[in-house]
Amino acid sequence: MVEEFLYSYTKLLVNNPEDISIEIIEIDEGFDEIRLFANSEDIGKLIGKEGRMINSIKTVISGCKAKGGKNYRVNVKAKE
Repeated sequence: MVEEFLYSYTKLLVNNPEDISIEIIEIDEGFDEIRLFANSEDIGKLIGKEGRMINSIKTVISGCKAKGGKNYRVNVKAKE
């Protein structure tokens, strides 16, 4: 659920939607790390001014915590 949301939402924000990819790594039982890979030109758009865009994405994902019981950490990285 989280992965599908992130994939569809971030594709709308960037200039190079074909470069978006998501990797979810389970750190432990109740905690996952989400790695969001994007074109280096689009990193600024995903983070936003003063981090507002990534914070809003994290807020929506925290709503999934209430439903699934997992904590998430989101990292935005340049696609290599």
